[in-house]
Amino acid sequence: MLRVLVVDDIPAVASLHGRFVSAHAGCELVGTAGSGPDAVAAVADLHPDLVLLDVHLPGFSGLDALRSVRADGTLVQPEVIAVTAARDVDTVRTARLMGVQHYLVKPFTAGELHARIDDVLADRRSSAAVSGSLDQQSVDAVMRPVTRRPLPKGLSQPTLDLVRTALRELGSASAAEVADHLGLSRVSCRRYLEHLADDGECARSLDYSTAGRPSTRYTVATPAT
Repeated sequence: MLRVLVVDDIPAVASLHGRFVSAHAGCELVGTAGSGPDAVAAVADLHPDLVLLDVHLPGFSGLDALRSVRADGTLVQPEVIAVTAARDVDTVRTARLMGVQHYLVKPFTAGELHARIDDVLADRRSSAAVSGSLDQQSVDAVMRPVTRRPLPKGLSQPTLDLVRTALRELGSASAAEVADHLGLSRVSCRRYLEHLADDGECARSLDYSTAGRPSTRYTVATPAT
């Protein structure tokens, strides 16, 4: 379970992002901070595994807060997802140099954030699976960024995000139940759910309690902790 700290100077935005975090089965929201100094203090006090870090903050910037955290050798260093309206090259480059692997431009959806969180969880699982001395192949596996296969023809990323979020809200559901939840067609939802299942984001099982033929249920995969 990822312990997550949300940093944003606008309370309504911090609250929204906190709800996004809490909706992910692999996350626990441990706190929020609204300024650069408060962010540094919260990292020291709460020891989060992941920080959703805004760049433009009062006191000093999110990047300055991250610089302070990175310089403190007594802290267990968290993963960072930069969440900001800033999209200039210098900001992105500086964040990358300080170890920020993921960068989300505001506004973004819960599905987009959950996809980045899934990448963080996948990175942690990859790192945990490798121990001792590494050969070149193992080094490459740890360092290689997570990539997603292209969507099949006819599927769109925004609708995939909707279906992914709906399934997380329901926990376990059939294509018909997801379709009713979203107001989409059952056939369309089944295609998206099958794609998620193929990618390991959910598990398939047969439900024999329904009349006639058994229906396929999709259950959110439990992230490794």
